Amino acid sequence: MSTRISAFLLALTSIILLATRATAEPTSVELDGQLYGAQADDVGPIGGGEGYTRIVRSGDRTAATLDELLAALDDSKAGDVVFVPGDAEIDLTARIFIDKLVLKVPAGVTLASDRGAERADGGVSPGALLTSDALDTPVVIQPQGPGVRVSGIRLRGPNTKRYLDHHTRAREQFGKDYRQYYYKFPTSDGIVTRQDRLEVDNCEISGFAHAGVHLRAGVDHHVHHSFIHHCQYQGLGYGVCHDRASSTIERCLFDWNRHSIAGTGRPSCGYAARHNVELGESLSHCFDMHGGRDRGDGTNTAGTRIEIAHNTFRATRLPIKVRGVPEETCDVHHNWFVRHDSPEEAVSADERTDVHDNAYGEPAGRAAAGG
Repeated sequence: MSTRISAFLLALTSIILLATRATAEPTSVELDGQLYGAQADDVGPIGGGEGYTRIVRSGDRTAATLDELLAALDDSKAGDVVFVPGDAEIDLTARIFIDKLVLKVPAGVTLASDRGAERADGGVSPGALLTSDALDTPVVIQPQGPGVRVSGIRLRGPNTKRYLDHHTRAREQFGKDYRQYYYKFPTSDGIVTRQDRLEVDNCEISGFAHAGVHLRAGVDHHVHHSFIHHCQYQGLGYGVCHDRASSTIERCLFDWNRHSIAGTGRPSCGYAARHNVELGESLSHCFDMHGGRDRGDGTNTAGTRIEIAHNTFRATRLPIKVRGVPEETCDVHHNWFVRHDSPEEAVSADERTDVHDNAYGEPAGRAAAGG
């Protein structure tokens, strides 16, 4: 086994153990009869896995190899489930590198494995692993129409590193024109869509330089009960990224990302982030919305509508940054900012961002709600 793979597996084992310990800690706090922070629901635990109630255990077609998976997707129609057994490991590296392969999921089709299911031997299924080690991985999974569901899959990309030196070198040598040099190093995306109503649930997604889930367009996307980590390439590095898209992101675990949730801030860009837990490591601020200054389009627009509610932030970095003015509003409420003691420490924003009724500090109950 190569040193690179061994190091990644060691890091992955460590982060899973950390996530297990972290979710055993309180994710919410009650102050004066009000609950702040993230809570699990009847569907399952925050981050999914064992205890998740919507695990897919079989399908209309079963595929344990890449060729079988491609054939199954090609033959599927709306309403079908393509199931990949939980012990399957499908390496797409060569086909992505040589053929620019993309797993194209037809409209209304579910691509699923059984992450968190109890196995016959008493163990727990990790979920099928789909992986690419090609640094230039433009997309692994791409919905071809609305209503696609990706469930119970482990999706692992090629780049878990920050590459701080590359970003610094580009900035120092090329100044405002740094992007031409910076983008000579390839990037990667996990799931990319322009279609409506993508659902990503009960997945573990990691190691993508640009984004684990890239919502380029579309409405009513739903990313929930998933564990998204190690998307932290400096300058990019997003867990879930939005362009002209809107989504609900809830009951996810985030760790070791640059921004766990981000948006370009263009009109129609927005998200509702609820009951998520930021576990503790973040290269930069955790939840983001770009403004017009970032795009250089002469506006100060930072998306259309944003809601950030009932999340728990354990990272020491700035939890929330809205880099402009939303077209409608950004409502920040009932979050627990564990490492921050005031609204000013927890949120950086301009006009039309309303920060109210949040809890600050640790131990639980030490700080009063407010702001």
